[in-house]
Amino acid sequence: MAETKDRIDAKARSVAGGCQCGAVRYACEAVIHPSICHCRMCQKAVGNAFTPMATAEALVWTRGAPKRFRSSNAAQRGFCADCGTPMTYEADGGAVEIMICTLDEPDRFAPALQLARNSRVAWVDQLASLPTRSEAEQAAREPFYASILSYKHPDHDTTDWKHRS
Repeated sequence: MAETKDRIDAKARSVAGGCQCGAVRYACEAVIHPSICHCRMCQKAVGNAFTPMATAEALVWTRGAPKRFRSSNAAQRGFCADCGTPMTYEADGGAVEIMICTLDEPDRFAPALQLARNSRVAWVDQLASLPTRSEAEQAAREPFYASILSYKHPDHDTTDWKHRS
């Protein structure tokens, strides 16, 4: 289980991440075994076709801590109680798995293994071939995108956090 501390020197850790709103932040020494799980329980837990996750070594909560939901007789899942971001999968007696996209630099940890492929959603294999918006369609939507003020916490540690709703 991860150790909870009010404050640590996250710069001494090599990897950091957190939830969307910033109420929960973590640091760890390493991220190993990046994978995606296609099981139905993971699909429901993150509201997606699959769950990208990886083992966090020497995980420490640097701001707040996730609330937990016992999703089965063998595991619990951590999430931010303020914004709902799914954060962990914690098998009883096992390592803590963090959701890859909660990392500040998720591109560093590409999944190397697929789990529970028998449960994968049939259309997952076609995702890369889906069309995208044309340049003209994208340009027409730019004023809308430019008007959005995101309340997402930045992808780095901050000295303070103010909840916005």
